[in-house]
Amino acid sequence: MKRLLLITAVALCVSSWVTHASMAASETETDGGQAAHGLDPLVLLAIAVLLLVAKLGGEMFTKLNQPAVLGELVGGIIIGSLSLVGLTAVEALRTDEILAALAEIGVIILLFEVGLESNLKQMIEVGWSSLLVAVAGLVAPFFLGWAVAAYFIPEEALLGHIFIGATLCATSVGITARVLKDMGKLQTRESRIILGAAVIDDVLGLLILAIVAGAIRATAAGGTLAMADVVIIAGKSLAFLVGAVLVGQYVVPHLFRGAAYLKSRGVMIASAIAFCFLMAWAAALVGLAPIVGAFAAGLVLDEIHFEAFLQRGELPLEQLMAPVSALFVPIFFVLMGVRVDLRVFARIDVLGFAAVLTLVAIIGKQVCSLAVVERGVNRLAIGLGMIPRGEVGLIFAGIGATLMLPNEQGVSEPVINAATFGAVVIMVIVTTLVTPPALKWSLARRESGRDESAIHDSAVQS
Repeated sequence: MKRLLLITAVALCVSSWVTHASMAASETETDGGQAAHGLDPLVLLAIAVLLLVAKLGGEMFTKLNQPAVLGELVGGIIIGSLSLVGLTAVEALRTDEILAALAEIGVIILLFEVGLESNLKQMIEVGWSSLLVAVAGLVAPFFLGWAVAAYFIPEEALLGHIFIGATLCATSVGITARVLKDMGKLQTRESRIILGAAVIDDVLGLLILAIVAGAIRATAAGGTLAMADVVIIAGKSLAFLVGAVLVGQYVVPHLFRGAAYLKSRGVMIASAIAFCFLMAWAAALVGLAPIVGAFAAGLVLDEIHFEAFLQRGELPLEQLMAPVSALFVPIFFVLMGVRVDLRVFARIDVLGFAAVLTLVAIIGKQVCSLAVVERGVNRLAIGLGMIPRGEVGLIFAGIGATLMLPNEQGVSEPVINAATFGAVVIMVIVTTLVTPPALKWSLARRESGRDESAIHDSAVQS
């Protein structure tokens, strides 16, 4: 009954949004294109639609033991498909600047949360194993993705092919961590290697994103990017991350200790989000993606910084962030789904591109298992745990859709066009879907093997 009511609410919101969007378009034409002052009420209705679709889709996929993010993405794809039956109001969702800004805030908050869940000390503790796994899982997918893009879309610029390779680099920490947590395996050696390598992958992936995006912006501006420029961008990225760690070590404790003197409600969460946004702004200031700053902000914050708040009975920051994340992050994923043009899936070349891209995305991460130097570790589980691209792949694709490069005729086009974006979305969905059952099978298979070995040894001894 509750599910029926929720579906009815979504249907009513969608129908209302379509009706009002059509009326708004007619009024705009009648008024000669003059916009009213203030916030367009249609934006409020659109936000309501996106949030309800996100929660309904997330609930349905959660019931299927799949990540909620896939439900949010698929829900957006369904909304976007309404344009195929003549509902042109969908275009307003794809192009609205306010919704795009809210989605970008959602991405920044998401990367901040990923940083909060990561721990520098644990990354250092797992040491060489995670580092080697991360590097192997970065290099192989990068060059495989580059090669596949060059084969299937040869008309695209070289930097476009390189950007496709970059989208395959990172690993979704959240999805893998959820599977391991559900199985009660978070404390195993394999899990620590996987999660440590996934975090390092994210850091290195963001560095590659900064370099490639810098090269694309330089080319779009009519210049070229020399090797010295690449070194400068990489140096700025590393310097920013090192600077963020130093700020977290020596400055942040004093800032939050001072904030603890304020007794008004919400000081802790407001201070943390303000710090996140400041770091995102600082990253943009030095030419990096704001998400790099948001991730760095989460990475340097630790529970010890909020000790004074916790002592007076406030909730941990991760719990305080949950409602903020639940509000903004789904807007990003649904909007990414809305921007998928289903018409491109009628093209055999796009489906072939998506299939091969997905295949190399999976194979590329299996190279990770070859980089494990420790004995007695489940190498297959480590390779499978690195497969999902999830939200990270979508973030890269979303950024690529905003970057422009001149084509052969000199006309600027998005680095990630509609067809390529659709192929990347398929890759993200498949890699995210296959990881949970494959990882569970691998870990259970190893456990059953150990049990059989123990029974055999016991029988021999007796």
